[in-house]
Amino acid sequence: NLQLTLSCILVLSFPSLLIWILVASTRVPLPLLQGWVMFVAVTAWFLSIVFLCIFLFGYANRIAVNWNQTDFLFHGATFVFYFGAFLLQAATTSLHHLPRKFNSTTQEKILADHEYNISIAASIFAFATAVCYGCSTALALRRWRL
Repeated sequence: NLQLTLSCILVLSFPSLLIWILVASTRVPLPLLQGWVMFVAVTAWFLSIVFLCIFLFGYANRIAVNWNQTDFLFHGATFVFYFGAFLLQAATTSLHHLPRKFNSTTQEKILADHEYNISIAASIFAFATAVCYGCSTALALRRWRL
């Protein structure tokens, strides 16, 4: 039970860090959309590390909390937020062909070609992370209900 929780936390914290790096490496042309993606990635990474430390240092045995329920709620909420972040990142990626400034004579795109490729990678990793959190939510529900 504890080993499964620790492995899920370790596996899921890396993609959050990767998405955070990918989005931060672009100019962030749509701060409202990509700001939420960054918030979700940073928060999920931070909370995953906090959960990892709680379990590794034995605080889970000292704190009277139903950890199976907490695990389910955390992974379920993170799944919902990550799926929303994936949709926003994919929406940002799909707008790459629009001009940055509509009144300008130069036709600079919202995302340059290199940034477009990075945005595609961020979208794919956000989707994969959402799927992983969804699977972890299902496993946590099974542990909680059994």
